[in-house]
Amino acid sequence: MDVRRALDIFNDKYNYAVKLDGKPVWIEQVDEFNGMATVQLGSRPDNTHTVSVDRLIEDEHQ
Repeated sequence: MDVRRALDIFNDKYNYAVKLDGKPVWIEQVDEFNGMATVQLGSRPDNTHTVSVDRLIEDEHQ
């Protein structure tokens, strides 16, 4: 995924299925300038990781 799409998903009022390494994640923040996103894995709010947006994949079959 690119930064623009990550920002679109983050700012949209609808939910989009996004995966990191095959696991569902929720985009918590997007760092547009560095191409990074902070994502929440699963349902635990304290389980967050900051990764390159290139590693995020939008699930087209939601």
